[in-house]
Amino acid sequence: MAERTSTGLLTMMLEPTPAVAMTLPAEVREKLAELELELSEGDITQKGYEKKRGKLLAPYIPQIQGVDPSLQIDNRIQASCQAVLPGSKHNKSRAANTRDERFRSDLHTEAVQAALAKYKERKMPMPSKRRSVLVQSSVEACTPPDTSSASEDEGSLRRQGRLATSTPYQGHGHPAVEHWFNRVIQGSSTSSSASSTSSHPGGRSVTTTNTTAHAALNANAAATALADLMAHTQLDNHSAPPDVTGLSERSTLHTERPQVASVRGVSRGYNHHTSVMETADGVPVNSRVSSKIQQLLNTLKRPKRPPLREFFVDDFEELLDVQEPDPNQPKPEGQQMSPLEGEHLGVVNKWPPSLPAALQRWGTTQPKSPCLTALDNAGKPVYTLTYGKLWTRSQKLAYTLLNKLSTRNEPLLMPGDRVALVFPNNDPVMFMVAFYGCLLAELVPVPIEVPLTRKDAGSQQIGFLLGSCGVTLALTTDACQKGLPKAQTGEVATFKGWPRLLWFVTDGKHVVKPPKDWHPPIREASNDIAYIEYKTSKEGSTMGITVSHSAMLAHCHALTQACGYTEAETITNVLDFKREAGLWHGVLTSVMNRMHVISIPYSLMKVNPLSWIQKVHTYKARVAVVKSRDMHWSLLAQRDQRDISLSSLRMLIVADGANPWSISSCDAFLNVFQARGLRPEVICPCASSSEAMTVAIRRPPEMGVPPPGKAVLSMGGLSHSVIRVDTEEKLSVLTVQDVGQVMPGAVVCVVRVEGTPYLCQTDEVGEICVSSGSTGVAYYGLPGMTKNVFETIPVMSSGVPISDRPFTRTSLLGFVGPDSLVFIVGKMDGLMVVSGRRHNADDVVATALAVEPMKFVYRGRIAVFSVSVLHDERIVVVAEQRPDASEEDSFQWMSRVLQAIDSIHQVGVYCLALVPANTLPKAPLGGIHISETKQRFLEGALHPCNVLMCPHTCVTNLPKPRQKQPEVGPASMIVGNLVAGKRIAQACGRDVAQLEDNDQFLYIQDVLQWRAQATPDHPLFLVLNAKGTVASTASCLQLHKRAERVAAALMGRLNTGDHVALVYPPGIDLIATFYGCLYAGCVPVTVRPPHPQNLATTLPTVKMIVEVSKSVCILTTQAIMKLLKSKEAAAAVDIKSWPMVLDTDDLPRKKSPQMYKPPTPEMLAYLDFSVSTTGILAGVKMSHAATSALCRSIKLQCELYPSRQIAICLDPYCGLGFALWCLCSVYSGHQSILVPPLELESNASLWLAAVSQYKVRVTFCSYSVMEMCTKGLGSQTEALRLRNVNLSCVRTCMVVAEERPRIALTQSFSKIFKDLGLSPRAVSTTFGCRVNVAICLQGTAGPDPTTVYVDMRALRHDRVRLVERGSPHSLPLMESGKILPGVKVIIANTETKGPLGDSHLGEVWVSSPHNATGYYTVYGEEALHADHFNTKLSFGDTQTVWARTGYLGFLRRTELTDASGERHDALYVVGSLDETLELRGMRYHPIDIETSVIRSHKSIAECAVFTWTNLLVVVVELEGSEQEALDLVALVTNVVLEEHYLIVGVVVVVDPGVIPINSRGEKQRMHLRDGFLADQLDPIYVAYNM
Repeated sequence: MAERTSTGLLTMMLEPTPAVAMTLPAEVREKLAELELELSEGDITQKGYEKKRGKLLAPYIPQIQGVDPSLQIDNRIQASCQAVLPGSKHNKSRAANTRDERFRSDLHTEAVQAALAKYKERKMPMPSKRRSVLVQSSVEACTPPDTSSASEDEGSLRRQGRLATSTPYQGHGHPAVEHWFNRVIQGSSTSSSASSTSSHPGGRSVTTTNTTAHAALNANAAATALADLMAHTQLDNHSAPPDVTGLSERSTLHTERPQVASVRGVSRGYNHHTSVMETADGVPVNSRVSSKIQQLLNTLKRPKRPPLREFFVDDFEELLDVQEPDPNQPKPEGQQMSPLEGEHLGVVNKWPPSLPAALQRWGTTQPKSPCLTALDNAGKPVYTLTYGKLWTRSQKLAYTLLNKLSTRNEPLLMPGDRVALVFPNNDPVMFMVAFYGCLLAELVPVPIEVPLTRKDAGSQQIGFLLGSCGVTLALTTDACQKGLPKAQTGEVATFKGWPRLLWFVTDGKHVVKPPKDWHPPIREASNDIAYIEYKTSKEGSTMGITVSHSAMLAHCHALTQACGYTEAETITNVLDFKREAGLWHGVLTSVMNRMHVISIPYSLMKVNPLSWIQKVHTYKARVAVVKSRDMHWSLLAQRDQRDISLSSLRMLIVADGANPWSISSCDAFLNVFQARGLRPEVICPCASSSEAMTVAIRRPPEMGVPPPGKAVLSMGGLSHSVIRVDTEEKLSVLTVQDVGQVMPGAVVCVVRVEGTPYLCQTDEVGEICVSSGSTGVAYYGLPGMTKNVFETIPVMSSGVPISDRPFTRTSLLGFVGPDSLVFIVGKMDGLMVVSGRRHNADDVVATALAVEPMKFVYRGRIAVFSVSVLHDERIVVVAEQRPDASEEDSFQWMSRVLQAIDSIHQVGVYCLALVPANTLPKAPLGGIHISETKQRFLEGALHPCNVLMCPHTCVTNLPKPRQKQPEVGPASMIVGNLVAGKRIAQACGRDVAQLEDNDQFLYIQDVLQWRAQATPDHPLFLVLNAKGTVASTASCLQLHKRAERVAAALMGRLNTGDHVALVYPPGIDLIATFYGCLYAGCVPVTVRPPHPQNLATTLPTVKMIVEVSKSVCILTTQAIMKLLKSKEAAAAVDIKSWPMVLDTDDLPRKKSPQMYKPPTPEMLAYLDFSVSTTGILAGVKMSHAATSALCRSIKLQCELYPSRQIAICLDPYCGLGFALWCLCSVYSGHQSILVPPLELESNASLWLAAVSQYKVRVTFCSYSVMEMCTKGLGSQTEALRLRNVNLSCVRTCMVVAEERPRIALTQSFSKIFKDLGLSPRAVSTTFGCRVNVAICLQGTAGPDPTTVYVDMRALRHDRVRLVERGSPHSLPLMESGKILPGVKVIIANTETKGPLGDSHLGEVWVSSPHNATGYYTVYGEEALHADHFNTKLSFGDTQTVWARTGYLGFLRRTELTDASGERHDALYVVGSLDETLELRGMRYHPIDIETSVIRSHKSIAECAVFTWTNLLVVVVELEGSEQEALDLVALVTNVVLEEHYLIVGVVVVVDPGVIPINSRGEKQRMHLRDGFLADQLDPIYVAYNM
């Protein structure tokens, strides 16, 4: 906070007073005004604005005479900080024993409280969760609607006012004061409420031109009020309109769920980029969701960014913002440090030549002397191992291992072999015997943890270590071996990733006494490996650190000297005796000095945290080795004990003194136990690492060392690796204690962390390196890493090495302070480098723990780590939540933690997750297994119960938003295309050939009459039912006769030109009544019948089409007629207002008097109604001429003749599906085998079996059919083959769609059914849309469909750049079939309407005789959409009339030749223009984002994205248990950031089947959006990203 305040005051220093303002030159004033505008428009960040403004004003600011400006600022900071911290002095005097927290100094807690005080008024939208997910919570059914967010903003405005009066400048109108207030309060971010207003319908953008602070505040208040007013106004122009999603295959399976109901009129044009937000008419915008989003917008102030250099965008590469270092950041100013040498290792009389020699000496001369006392869980001594026993038992084991274990008469082990030691933590005696037994046998012990289950955290990595060390034998105890998981054979199971091990139990009965003449070889300490200690790296991999005999001996010598150990001292050890300090003090050095170790197992500490203190008292121990955790635990329990004394201690070694937060445990411990005889000077923190062993330790008081040191450092400085001693008044400080002096015989220096190991300056933090004879030697089997860590050569700034001895990197970060004391501020493992600044995980943990109250999470169960997202580290905090914490409380705590970390560390937290109690992976001795937690987080296997993501605040390196370039003129466009050698992107199908026999007919109904006479018995249609049997058929004559009956029934009742709705299930009735209408001169409209189980959502659609199409009559079956007038129907629609309904089931056999002949082919033949993917119900008018042209075009492309059969598995109600069902067979005379898609639900193989049975060469289906086949039949191809299903007959299988071809689906379909003979070249797609239902069809001739790979980033800029397959950011696109005969296509610029070159993405325009002639709409808005059907290019060929498809695509000339021998032009459809998302100035296609999201986690079944008020909303369907719901939030956010450079605003997790789909299998994203805003989705979880 301190730093922040200072920048604020600096800004105020830079404010020109009115007098100065008048004297500013005009150009400066102009530039200032420009800056103001940029800021209000959001084109520049707050910090950038201040920086530029400061530069402009710098020359004009008078300084206070004789005072350095930096000092003026400093005094001010002092004052302001004292103002912020009232009563901080008194709090310090509280009795210390009331504290029961771990890492905590009062100072830090106060800092956090003060930091939080700033944020009091800010409210974040709480995520909403379904009841079933709130496993342990007491929240009422759902999150209550949030109160209006206006109130909070007013609160903060009032505070701004109060602050204003206390500043000396309040009287003057300073433009930026208001921003400064905002920054002080909101945490350095500008208010976005002004900009968010414009996104509401009717809300004008309120730009705050901050003429004076006061006016600005008012404007802001007005803006906020307006935003809220807009958010809470119900848009009541219509009641919720009906659903038009049609009855998709998916929705029928979930009929009970209320479907999203809403349809828009066609009023939404293709260019709706003008209004940022429009909800569907009738969706009340004041639903809970939108008030939350409004709140989110209010919370999302602009991200904080360091000032950026002027930054260019290369033609294609969107560069990520490179974070430039802040010129004002602190830099080290000290001298170069000089290496620090420890005192010399003294010479000791009779010092044994090696550790085994020491054991031999004590074992033979002092056999009764106690070596180790083991305790049980009640704290009672179980067994005391004497030196004599240790000596004889180790000898027995050594002899047994070398001589009694053999395979095929070869000894199993040779000296130098590695052996695993698997001993539980409560059995130090057996471990010690095994360790020394291995040393005596010259084997290399590798101590590891006991594996408890086959899935232990990190156990696989341990297996990897054992494998790389070549371990074949594991030693363990009898009890431990019994407890290990067993395989069926009764042997110990092989753990995941472990080598095959032989398990040997070292208990007495399994070892043999060596013969009299056998003696273990006792040699002098050599450079051979003595033991291997394991260490887990930050990434979770496990390395083995090799320690030589000489290093082991030298380390014991150095520790003995530094700690002043004397013979037969008693020492209490609480640490793990298998590694690090527990091993060095409690197993190795103790034997060297014949000391007596009291070993306290971890299990006893859990039961009785005071046990170690009691043992110190009982055994009058001189030394205790503990961690700060043990001191903290004993504080919690100390009230019960009165009669213990710690006066015997001369040294309390704090093994993790290198953790900066150990100081608070030490201080608190001393406060309490000083009264019990503990002397302050006996607390000796030490610093060590597995690689370098002990680095430094504070010496015991009798050695006459300088007094301990304490440093209060600025965290801001530390984040730049600079040491700045800070006054204790400021907030973001770290208080550290020294860890004493360097070890005897060692040389220590501090080097830069990255790059060449240059020596640091004296006021710079770096990595501590040690050169001595007592460090580890290498990472076993990893020579490369060994060189980096164990053989570092530090160099001076001149580049000269400081010595020829190699140094070992300790992975400790620190510096050398006064009196040559070593200070540690963190570890490399916990280092997180965010935007070039360094933060320490431990510090962040401490801040989180200082956030009161601690009722919601467990102390010490918090993991902090960083994950790399979008080329920078992002901080993740995971904590365990207590079972009794309520949703609201936890959320409250989470938001406070975010604010505290932001304030104190000036860094944003990317993700904060709470998981249920006891679910984080544990490290062997308590604590959290960080790398495993991180792994689970990234895999989506953490299963949190609460998540808060803040990508908006911490991702500041997104590419600059793209600025729209001024458009180039037509002339330069054409010249540009010529110069670049680009063709104008246009292409056409073959010419329509000369007339054939039936082409003289202008009307399709004439063709039917002609066929009924010429080939009366020729079969035209054959409908299959679910069983695969023929349900009905029709020949030419039968169809004609049935049509005549319908015409006869209509002629008396209706007038020529009347519109008739045909509501039939898929079948011959539908076709016959269609022709009946044409015979009678009526205009048919095919309508999908309502679903009897789902009337509420499907019937309103029927009603709407009937009304919009102005149908005067409904033709249908008796069953549907009953349904339309039923009681259930009455609940959904007004059944009294149906027009006349006729059922055609039993029409009399009557011939119509005469056929109706239309006067001209331009007359309307039928209406085609369909719902676009954007939810618009649009009916198009098809003339007789267009109908015939369409049929002729399809006939030529697919070579359809009466002898052909084609199979159709499509819905017959609109578009190409309708044309293929009802028109083409009659026109071309081929037989159509009709498979209603609905029948596939009960028999998935129906369509493919029919294709095989009738040996069909050409077949059509929809994506939903293809999906049902891939999902339903994927595993059944073998069974189908046995049923003789053979697809080798298929030449082309075309998927009918209005979207980008779904390559993944078509490829998996081809792959699955390849086994049944399906040719991989057969599957292709078609393309059609509302203005022309058939633009492309693969057909039977012509080259195969091609696939190209384009650069997705270029596509966002509407450019097409081809790349190689598999290159990064590549997107495969498949050609949408071949352009039909008679069809011309051109690619046009959506805005200028000029032609484009073929490297550009533009709108596909089409000209063809079968274009529809216009929309048929009831809203009288034909004028709006006239240009969809007849538009002309603005330059180039300005004569041709084109129709705009509303789809973006591009043309590419391929190497292939088409039938006419010309080079073939391929059309690639990229997506609907209406669906595209305009974000950050770029154009995104929802499907690309959705594809990334679906790939991010195995449980995501489907995904849909849309934008609302400029926020990206991602809806994912969760296929799996609801506890996985929250895992998806982070994964979805990560993948969209990484692959699309977008920040997700809201993540909604829903059940499978919620995303609505239309009959073609296309997602209805706009419906989904309306349903989300109207709160109809019943989501499992909604996360609002901050």
